[in-house]
Amino acid sequence: MDATHAAHRVDCGFEVNRVADALAQYVERVVDLTDPEGNQIYNMSLDDARRVLLEQPAEAVQGIEGSFALLARTGKTVRMARSLDRPMRYFLAKRSEGPALVVAPRIDAIYDWLKSEGLDSQFHPSYTRMVPAHHVVELQLIGCPDPDPVYTRFFNPQMGTLPAELNVIGKAYISALAEEVSRWLRSIPGQEPIGVCFSGGIDSGSVFLVTYYVLRKLGMNPARLKAFTLDLGKGPDLDQAVAFLDRLGLSLFLEPIAASPSTLDVTETIRVTEDYKPLDIQSATMALALCRSIRERYPEWHYLIDGDGGDENLKDYPIEENPELTIRSVINNPMLYQEGWGVGKIKHSLTYSGGLSRSYTRTYAPAHHFGFRGFSPYTRPAIIAVAEAIPFIEITKYDVARLYELKGEIVSRGVAAVTGLQMPVFPKRRFQHGALPAQAMRSRLPYREVEYRNQFLSLYQ
Repeated sequence: MDATHAAHRVDCGFEVNRVADALAQYVERVVDLTDPEGNQIYNMSLDDARRVLLEQPAEAVQGIEGSFALLARTGKTVRMARSLDRPMRYFLAKRSEGPALVVAPRIDAIYDWLKSEGLDSQFHPSYTRMVPAHHVVELQLIGCPDPDPVYTRFFNPQMGTLPAELNVIGKAYISALAEEVSRWLRSIPGQEPIGVCFSGGIDSGSVFLVTYYVLRKLGMNPARLKAFTLDLGKGPDLDQAVAFLDRLGLSLFLEPIAASPSTLDVTETIRVTEDYKPLDIQSATMALALCRSIRERYPEWHYLIDGDGGDENLKDYPIEENPELTIRSVINNPMLYQEGWGVGKIKHSLTYSGGLSRSYTRTYAPAHHFGFRGFSPYTRPAIIAVAEAIPFIEITKYDVARLYELKGEIVSRGVAAVTGLQMPVFPKRRFQHGALPAQAMRSRLPYREVEYRNQFLSLYQ
């Protein structure tokens, strides 16, 4: 070996030793502000779920059944995962002694912790990251440069595997709904009342009827059930809810929840949801009005169930309202409405995620804000898997009108097959358009995304 190569080896060895000494003095910190009590895991303990996340391949996380937001760590490796119905955010702060990873369900919780540590000068809401649903996120706590997260999907349902027979599809879909409702009912105290957020639409209607059916099948008291319908004055939902239950002889379960339109406060909604997308802000404003009024009437009520996720599963959104979409993109992209365009795509927001993975805060945040434990069975993977297995291409032949017809046909046939009840089907209407007339809603909640975004950012100025 010549002198030049010998000197090079000495220099490289010195550099390696210097870096090793620095790493030995590096102190990384993980701050877990998630709520362990918020997890509702059916088939294992919370510690076992964390071990699955940390020690098993990513696909094993699909075996964790229920609702969860999980963090696990070994050395400098951190792994995070969540179900579709739970927000989970993180932020990496820099400290002289090493990075601090802060994980929480809310942006403001991260900000408050950073302020308490004198690190808030590093903060901007856009620097926070959302753990995307159905993925394991892995980080190496190395601090500088910031590590790139590694995303590994753990839920990957197969598309189009069911036969193109609506009776078969409907029974499979509602059977999966009944199973998820059954597991949830068995997991909560038997004396607790259950409120269904109810408009008489396809999703809330099917959830109400299946919950009623499962309560009776399990020998539980159906009198625990109430169908809560928000009424802000002259909105069409109350009449629809009355008509729905009257046809089935179940009107005794209906409880209108009256509230004043003057209580609608978009500034409050933006603060509670930590978002600014107009349709979600409008929906969440109605959810806040409903939850506030239920809480005022029933101070000790805990459990609510709703139909959020049903539109996403059966692709029931007006394609013509979104210039980015065509029926081909809606049908051919797996879980487009649940996850947006997907992790790693240009349109995927690292701060907010995409699809229902982002917008579920419209449901989660209002319920959580008023102390309710909400449940949206249509967000469960077992039900989504059935929906993804529907052969939409074969059934619709890319016809938009046919796609819009499918949801009512599938769900009503499934409800009849599983429960024996003939469910009324009414035309689709958004939550925010049902509690009061659409024009009155728009006058109180104008559709101005830029203004909503500025209001959100002003919370941190």
